[in-house]
Amino acid sequence: MTIDDWRQRIDEIDRKLLVLFNERTHCAIEIGKIKQAMQIGVVDPARERDIIRKVLEENSGPLDGEAVRRLFERLIEECRRVESDHETL
Repeated sequence: MTIDDWRQRIDEIDRKLLVLFNERTHCAIEIGKIKQAMQIGVVDPARERDIIRKVLEENSGPLDGEAVRRLFERLIEECRRVESDHETL
């Protein structure tokens, strides 16, 4: 494969990731609605630790554990932010 072929493949993967990120965020928004109705806080440290633990266990590389941890911490942070923003609507 050429560099252009690899870049095209990356572009395809990025489009799929974007769809999945937005789907995950939609789920977080819906969970946020349930939490608000139940008067539960947005942050759930135990759940967040569990998510990180699971993805680290499932990671087969080439990303190392620290990279996976950082990516998912950021993903969780952004979902939490959007969830909180919808709480005020």
